[in-house]
Amino acid sequence: MIWILFLGTMALSLWAGWRVKSVYNRHNQGEVFSGLSGAEAAYRILSAAGIRDVEVSQIDGLLGDHYDPMHRRLVLSRENYYGRSPAALGVAAHECGHAIQHQQAYAPLHWRMASVGITNYANQVVMWLPMIGIFTGLIRPMTGALVMAVAWGIIMAFNLITLPVEFDASHRAKRVLGEMRMIAPGAEAVAVREVLDAAAWTYVAAFVTSLAYFLWHLLPLLLGNREE
Repeated sequence: MIWILFLGTMALSLWAGWRVKSVYNRHNQGEVFSGLSGAEAAYRILSAAGIRDVEVSQIDGLLGDHYDPMHRRLVLSRENYYGRSPAALGVAAHECGHAIQHQQAYAPLHWRMASVGITNYANQVVMWLPMIGIFTGLIRPMTGALVMAVAWGIIMAFNLITLPVEFDASHRAKRVLGEMRMIAPGAEAVAVREVLDAAAWTYVAAFVTSLAYFLWHLLPLLLGNREE
């Protein structure tokens, strides 16, 4: 069963990652009718929202785009910073969606920000505890299951909170790009939607994976008879 769980969740994650890259590459071609780059679109969206204290910067590497609420920085990969494709504008507008969430004190975003620290600890636990248990034999099976269930429960809760944060940011991106006439109705709007919807599946895959591992470690605690 553990191999089925491991291979199944890995396959789901690999499929989600492959899909977002495939869809992104397909729509990272050509130039939108507005002629704007991802960075230019980001600045216009932030300005229209009254946000003038967020820096838009670029980094090397593909799809490393993110919004950093601690440093008030919107980071775009080089492809999306300079790119003028529907994919570039879709990703840039999505990250602007997070900046707008921050400005408006969107509750799920603040819940996620507050839980980053404990989630990082939980990730360390699920990485190292099984190895410690295997190589030292100092951890009783039921004790290990309890600690792992708690750690995976924290990760699962974090991933669950992430879903509305990401879906809301994508919804804002699709709407604002159309309302501000940065993309044309039809093919460009469809391309943006497909890119953002594909990206959303990576977060769904992360949640499903953490839920599966949480239930796997919770089951022996509920049954009370697992010894290995």
